[in-house]
Amino acid sequence: MRSEVFVKVSVEYLGFIRNMLSKRTERYGDDFKKHVYESGQKDVKYGFVVTVNGVLMDQLHGIGTPLKNGDHVILMSLMSGG
Repeated sequence: MRSEVFVKVSVEYLGFIRNMLSKRTERYGDDFKKHVYESGQKDVKYGFVVTVNGVLMDQLHGIGTPLKNGDHVILMSLMSGG
């Protein structure tokens, strides 16, 4: 039997992600996955950064990083220019 554990975390979206979600709220789930995750892989696309409590997720356990009550997750796109 599988037991589920629920945690309450805060999630903040910055940059491109924030704009994309605000424009497409009715399609949030599928649109989010298509733009942020690598197709067929369990990782975010190049150009996106996820932090958990200020630490880069890839310095933790990647998308397998366990979350706890009160954690603060930030998802943002990297931008470059000159």
